[in-house]
Amino acid sequence: MLIPVLLFIVGLLCLIKGGDWFVDGASALARRFHLPELLIGATVVSIGTTLPEVMVSTISAVSGHGEISYGNAIGSVICNAALIAAITVAVRPGKVDPKTLRVPVAFFFAAAAIYCVAAYAMGEFTRPLGFVMLAMFVAYMVANVLQMKKAPAAAEAEAEAENAGEEMSLTKTLVLLVLGAVLIALGANLLVDNGTLIAQALGVPESVIALTFVALGTSLPELVTAITSLAKGHGALSLGNVIGANVFNLVLVSGVSAVVAPFSIPQNSMLFGHNASLVLEFPVMFAVMLLLTLPTLFKGKLSRPQGIALL
Repeated sequence: MLIPVLLFIVGLLCLIKGGDWFVDGASALARRFHLPELLIGATVVSIGTTLPEVMVSTISAVSGHGEISYGNAIGSVICNAALIAAITVAVRPGKVDPKTLRVPVAFFFAAAAIYCVAAYAMGEFTRPLGFVMLAMFVAYMVANVLQMKKAPAAAEAEAEAENAGEEMSLTKTLVLLVLGAVLIALGANLLVDNGTLIAQALGVPESVIALTFVALGTSLPELVTAITSLAKGHGALSLGNVIGANVFNLVLVSGVSAVVAPFSIPQNSMLFGHNASLVLEFPVMFAVMLLLTLPTLFKGKLSRPQGIALL
């Protein structure tokens, strides 16, 4: 019991330090190229924090449990929007440039529409659908790169000049990003694996462990990044990370799983005589993302009541 407890603490420390380095590297990258932090969060940071979901889902698919990636993807979207983004918005609401939000939001709802077709009309995720999702991932990255090229440099440079200090070298920036991502992934794994062992030793049922440690565990990187971003005054980075990670959860996580091992929509839980996924999880996923993005797109700012409502 002592070793799992020690490894659990090591995992927590890895998460904290990894999040610290990752946010420092991401904000330095945004400053260096005079890019909006929200855009960096929606691409570079999102890829790093979505790695645990990709790993868990791919391993599950290879071992013949592709349905896990389905629950993991939808659960992570809800957790990211209604917990992680909610904390960011409730603690430090602020202005957001709607232009930098349009691409990730458009891609998220396009991917969610494909998900709905697979769930409601087909009842399964086929290999061709998996390739469509991966193509959407490529298109999303291309669209963001094009948007970065058009990003207005002057306004960003002026805003960052106040607290930029001495500019970090590109090598150090990339090293911080990579080491931060590795530490976050390692910390999440140590926390989930050893937290599960501790819970088992305390007699907690496996179903409860799966719904808590595993589901929340793969979203820990986003949570750590959000809290670290808030502490360092980079709220836009956190919001971009959440929305970008949600796009990746649908198109990359599920796309890889469907290509590796096509799977059907799980039928093991019912609500009001219907599949619980179709009457509860999908509507909740759409509701939390609409609540997070629509007011922001129209008003150009986040509000504390919005964050509280999401929570």
